Amino acid sequence: MDEGDAVPPLDGFDMLAVMGGPMDVWQEEIHSWLAPEKAAIRRWVRELGRPYLGICLGHQLLADALGGKVGLMRQSEVGLADVELTMEGRNDRLFAGVEPKIRTLQWHGAEVQSLPEGAEILASNQACAVQAMRVGPNAYGFQYHMEITERTVDDWARIPEYKASLERAMGSEEAEKLAAAVAPNLAEFRNTARRINDNFFSAPA
Repeated sequence: MDEGDAVPPLDGFDMLAVMGGPMDVWQEEIHSWLAPEKAAIRRWVRELGRPYLGICLGHQLLADALGGKVGLMRQSEVGLADVELTMEGRNDRLFAGVEPKIRTLQWHGAEVQSLPEGAEILASNQACAVQAMRVGPNAYGFQYHMEITERTVDDWARIPEYKASLERAMGSEEAEKLAAAVAPNLAEFRNTARRINDNFFSAPA
């Protein structure tokens, strides 16, 4: 979409996944495609009622598109951090078989500050109250990253906006150590992501 492609007709699809990016949800003047993307998300969730999965920016776009509020954090959250499932999260089908404390990789300077109508907080921590949420029966957003591979930290550190946020949050010396710190957690990340993925795709639409 940032290269000019339009949102395709949605009716023929079963699931919508919206991933991350270095832009913010309110930067529509800079990134004009954000407005039609939000409109597509709104129609997908509110009108079509089909399964939605948003990660980081995709989580924030879900909130913003449906009437919630997204804003800058007082301090960016970048690096390894734990999140805790709320009571709603522990009872949600998406987290069946997932431990209530989840080790995560964080890389964000904005957060969902108020929920859209019909939303429930599923996971939280002290740095960011809305780490995961569900809107209605089928739309899920995750502020943290579960799509981590061996290459993720190095790949993202090559993106100027991501590298700047990493160094602001951790300092250049600690930022250089992040990939090594993430490596021992990859198996746990993968197992948790696989469980959530399986739950997502086995859930009734």
